Amino acid sequence: MKALSDILFHRKVQKKQILDDKTIFFVFKRVVEAEFGQIGKEKFTPDYFAKKTLFVKAQNSVWSAELWTNKVRIIAKINEEIGEKALDDIKMK
Repeated sequence: MKALSDILFHRKVQKKQILDDKTIFFVFKRVVEAEFGQIGKEKFTPDYFAKKTLFVKAQNSVWSAELWTNKVRIIAKINEEIGEKALDDIKMK
């Protein structure tokens, strides 16, 4: 049921999107592929997502450093694609 103020002022009630780890993993893989190509996509494996932090396994320390160097841009692109600030940090395992 809509509130009277929503009807009078034509406000749209937006539903909060529930994000699970599969959604974050999918978007992460797409963003990483756009940034690093197919080879880069194969070098990272998202492990789990908790408290707005994505934990990622890298194939080796070189790729781990590459992700760490670009993580601010990758986080921004993931949040942009999702449409909200769903991710605060990426940590390497």
